[in-house]
Amino acid sequence: MKLYRILAIIERDMRKFFRSPALMISAMIFPLMQLIVLGYAFGGKIQGVKVALVDEDRSSESRVVRERLASLASGPKTFRTLEYSSLDSAVTDLRAGFVRAVVHIPHDYSRRVLQRNRPRLAFIEDNTDNFMTLGLLERMQQLVESLNAPAVSAGLPAMVDLRIVEVYPYIEYIKYLLAGSVSMAIFVVAMIGGGIVFIDDKARGLHEGYLVTPIHKAELILGLNFAGALKGLMAGMTITIIGGMIAGIERLWDPMRLVYLLVVIGTASLAMISFMFLVMVRVNDPLVPRAIFGVLNTLLFFPSGAIYPTEGFPYWLKWISVVDPFTYVVHALKNLLLKNTGIEGIYFDVLVLLGFSVALISACIALFKRQI
Repeated sequence: MKLYRILAIIERDMRKFFRSPALMISAMIFPLMQLIVLGYAFGGKIQGVKVALVDEDRSSESRVVRERLASLASGPKTFRTLEYSSLDSAVTDLRAGFVRAVVHIPHDYSRRVLQRNRPRLAFIEDNTDNFMTLGLLERMQQLVESLNAPAVSAGLPAMVDLRIVEVYPYIEYIKYLLAGSVSMAIFVVAMIGGGIVFIDDKARGLHEGYLVTPIHKAELILGLNFAGALKGLMAGMTITIIGGMIAGIERLWDPMRLVYLLVVIGTASLAMISFMFLVMVRVNDPLVPRAIFGVLNTLLFFPSGAIYPTEGFPYWLKWISVVDPFTYVVHALKNLLLKNTGIEGIYFDVLVLLGFSVALISACIALFKRQI
């Protein structure tokens, strides 16, 4: 072993590191980005959750409930209520993910109050998200306690009972994380197939073979993106099947569910590979994609709601989740894997992902250089 040889390797590697400003910046930004994003993404208070309110009683007694509910909503701002005319439409939106819970005041509520016959409120919860369910349930218990308080005993002689209805069976955390794991598998394939391999081919001169042919750059970009999307689709479906069996997802082999999963994972793969090509379209240094992998992983995965609901994020982080394609992939996969919803639970996410893909591919075509 020769010490001077080791020192020469160290010197060469350090020179290469400092000659790449993008690599240096990425290496410094990553720990800072991880600190900020992880520090705010975990443990935030649930705020702004959409809760449907169905008042079938429309009496003075139900008005008291509505006032107390509005008071709770304006306090810690855990939730905000949306008026619904029927219980069926509210439950339909609950299953589709547009609201997270339903507060139902039945038509016989005031009669039971006056008869002291244990009046009941129904709290129908989307229990696929344990973090959010616990936060909402705490507020509903405060509502019941305020209604049963002695200060309102003259107007509410009977004790109010809260009947909790869970729409879905108990969701283990491994099932909750499955959507994020599938999204991460698609992202890794996009990072390798759309970023690292693309840059390595350029560095090895393999990319020049495309440039000496009459292929148009739009054809080249579309071909590479679709090829990468196929890789992501295969990886995503494989992780979905294997992970679903490990987690114990019920009715995993439902044909329609598999079709919807193919649609979601296919559009997600196209969006991810398009994003990586846009990031790498003007990059020539093969070390750059490896250096920014951690930054993209943190910036895209954690704000998506894969491990913690986005309602618990600060305002600025919620905006990151809005423009994060991971968010729509995770939302659609959770609807399919945890709730087994139909097209009504995924169509918006699929349309957004397709819009992402079109915009990103168009940007790739515009920025791609046809010459060496």
